[in-house]
Order: sequence, then C-alpha cells, then structure tokens
Amino acid sequence: MRAVVQRVNWAKVEVEEKIVGEIKKGLLVFLGVGQEDTQKDLEWMVNKIPNLRVFEDEDEKMNKSLMDIKGEMLVVSQFTLYGDCRRGRRPSFSSAAPADKAKKMYEDFCDMVEKAHGIKVEKGVFQADMKVSLLNDGPVTLLLESKGTF
Repeated sequence: MRAVVQRVNWAKVEVEEKIVGEIKKGLLVFLGVGQEDTQKDLEWMVNKIPNLRVFEDEDEKMNKSLMDIKGEMLVVSQFTLYGDCRRGRRPSFSSAAPADKAKKMYEDFCDMVEKAHGIKVEKGVFQADMKVSLLNDGPVTLLLESKGTF
C-alpha cells in the first residue's frame, strides 16, 4: 500500500459539489492499494499512520502523534499513487489493485483505524470524481509505502 500523508489544519472532500468528508486539525491521507498488497500491508498502514509523530510539542519539535493531539483523519482513495511514469508520457496503472480489492482494503483501513485507535475518520467516495481542499500545516507531506521501497 502507498500513502501520501499531509498534516492539515483542515481538509474536506466534495463529490458533485456536496461535502462528503471534512476534518479539522489532523491528517489527510491519500491511500493507494497495489495488486500485491495483503493483510500484512493493511495492518502496517493502520498502525503506522496514526502513530507518526508529525505534530509539534511545546518545544516546536515534531514529537506528537495524531492520537496525542486528538486529531482527525480524512482518507481519500487514490489509485494514481500506483501510476508508473518510467516509460512514455502516459502513466501505467497496471500495478494498482483491481477496484473490488482496493475498495475493500480502503474501507478496512478506515474501519480499523477508527476501532484500533479511536480516531474520527472521514472518507471520500471510492471511484468518484472528488475535489479535495486543504490547508497544509507546515507544510508537512510524507510518502509511505508498506513494502519499504521508500
């Protein structure tokens, strides 16, 4: 699995001009699922992202996690994180998971984060044309990959 994680002061996602997910201070997570991803990859992301120490403490050091600050999470499905641009000019998405697998892992990720960590999780709409707005705090933007390639 791959994720782009942004520390935000607020974020929202709209579908057909209606807000479907919205958070205040927390993390905006763009989540992609690959063909080879397993339950192990899912569990790694569920445990890694909420525990990232990317929020500042009293000394302005990034020492606090989402749980420490009682923040929120907005998760947006993003199959384009598996876009391969090494050849040609049009990305190939052949390593992205099929829609049924990706949707299940996306939904499972959201449910597991809520249950395991007690975090409010808002979502986009899987496979919808979404408009995402945010105020990136820092900016802080991180790339995660459950297979450890970066």
